[in-house]
Amino acid sequence: MLCTRRLLSSIIALTLATSTLTAHASEPWPTQPIKLIVPYAAGGPTDTLARLLATKMGATLGQAVIVENKIGAGGSIGVAATLQAPANGNTFALVAPGPLVGMPNLMKTAYGLDDIQFLTLVAKIPSVLVVNTNSGIDSLDALLKKAKQEPGKLTYSSAGPGTTPHIGMEIFEDQAGVSLLHIPYKGAAPALTAVVGGEVQVTMVDLLPILPFVKGGQVKPLAIAASNRAPQLPDVPTMAEKGLPSVSMETTYGLIAPKGLPAPIAAKLRDAAISTVQSQEFKQLMQQQGAQPVTSSSNEYQTLMRAESNKWKNIINKAKITLD
Repeated sequence: MLCTRRLLSSIIALTLATSTLTAHASEPWPTQPIKLIVPYAAGGPTDTLARLLATKMGATLGQAVIVENKIGAGGSIGVAATLQAPANGNTFALVAPGPLVGMPNLMKTAYGLDDIQFLTLVAKIPSVLVVNTNSGIDSLDALLKKAKQEPGKLTYSSAGPGTTPHIGMEIFEDQAGVSLLHIPYKGAAPALTAVVGGEVQVTMVDLLPILPFVKGGQVKPLAIAASNRAPQLPDVPTMAEKGLPSVSMETTYGLIAPKGLPAPIAAKLRDAAISTVQSQEFKQLMQQQGAQPVTSSSNEYQTLMRAESNKWKNIINKAKITLD
C-alpha cells in the first residue's frame, strides 16, 4: 500500500512538472520590447546594420526591437552584457568577429565561444583601405612608397586594439613589408571620422560607412580587401590585383544570444532575422550600401567563428598585438 502511494505521488509530481514545462513552453513571446545590443558606437557599420534589422524584425515579431549601444574594450563589454542577460529572448546582439575571436585572444574576457548561443549570420561586408584626400596619396603604390620611405610615420586608425580594422591593417603591413603607426579609437565611427577629418592618414574599414565620404570627396579608396571588386566601387582594385592576395578582411555580421535560450524562442528570433535578410527590400538596401546578405545555421556560424578564432590567434601572436 505504501509503495502504491509513493508511486502515485511520483506520477502526480511528474505530471505537474510536465504540465508546468508545457505551459512555460507555450507562453507567448515576445510580450515586451526586445533589446538589440550593438557593442560599438552609434553611427558605425554595425550600428547602421542593426537599425535596419531592428525595424524589420520588430515588425515580424510584433514587438519593438530597440537598439542599445554598449561600447568599450573592442566590443567585449557589449558582448558580455548580452551574455549576462537572462536567456529569455529579450536581449540579443549584432556582432562582428572582433569581440568574439579577437578580444578573447588578447585579454581575459567574461565569456568564450562556448558561452554563446549563435543564431545566424546576416551580412558580409568587404573592408576597404582608404586615405584622406588631402594626404597627398592617390594610389596603393603611392601609399606603399611613402610608407617605405618614412617607416612608422604614416598613421592609421582602427576601432580599437584587436578589432577587425586593426587585424586587417596588421595583415596589410606584414604582407606589404611596411610599418605604419596605429592610432586606436573607441569604435569604427570615430576611427573613420579621424580619417575624414585628417587626424590620421589611413584606415581599413567596412565598405558600408565609407560610401558617402567617397562620394563627397573626403576619402579616397585605394584597394578592396576581398576576393572580388565591390560593385559600388568598380574602379577600385582588390589587394590581390595589386600583388597582396593574403590581405583579405571581410567582416561577417551575425546575431548572438545568451546560452540557454529556449529552443522555441531561439527559432523565432532566427526565423525573424532570416525572413528580414531574405526579403527583397532588405537585399536591395544591403547591396546599395555595400553589404552582401547571408544567412547560416547556428552550427555553421559557430564553426566559422572557431576557425576565425584560430586565424586571429595566429595573427595576434605573429604581430605581437597587445591591448597596450
